[in-house]
Amino acid sequence: MTALRDYVKSFLLVELLQGLRLTGKHFLSRSVTLEYPEEKTPKSPRFRGMHALRRYPNGEERCIACKLCEAVCPALAITIEAGPREDDGTRRTTLYEIDMFKCIYCGFCEESCPVDSIVETREHEYHMEHREERVFDKARLLANGDKYEAQIAADRAADAPYR
Repeated sequence: MTALRDYVKSFLLVELLQGLRLTGKHFLSRSVTLEYPEEKTPKSPRFRGMHALRRYPNGEERCIACKLCEAVCPALAITIEAGPREDDGTRRTTLYEIDMFKCIYCGFCEESCPVDSIVETREHEYHMEHREERVFDKARLLANGDKYEAQIAADRAADAPYR
C-alpha cells in the first residue's frame, strides 16, 4: 500500500510543489545579505585587525622591550631587538617588526603586553602591493597607533568592565 502511495505522490509531483511553496514563501521576504563595500556590519570592540603600537599621552612609546609578545606569538611573526636609550639608559626597542603574512591574529601579543603597547585595531581593510610591505616595522606600527588612538581608547573603555 505504501508503494502505491509513493507512486501517486511522485506522479503528482507533491515534493516539487512543496519545494516551490517554500521558495515562494521566502522569495518576497526581506534579504539578509549585505552588499559588502557599501554596507558594513558593526564590529565588536574586541575585533582583532591591524596591529598598532601605542604611545603615552606625553608622546613616549609604551613598549618597554620585555619581549613577552615575541615569546608568546605562536606563529613566530614578531621580531624584537632591544637596546638602552642614550638619554636615560632605559631599555627600549631598536627593532620591532611583525610579519603580517605569518600573523594569525590570535591576540596573544595584546594579552601578554604588560603596558598595553601592542594592540589590534578594528581596521581590517588594508592591502600590500609588494611583498616587502608585509613586514610592519616600528615606524609603521607607531603611525597606526597614532592614527587609531581615539578608536583604541574607546574600545579599551568599552571593554574595561570585562578585563
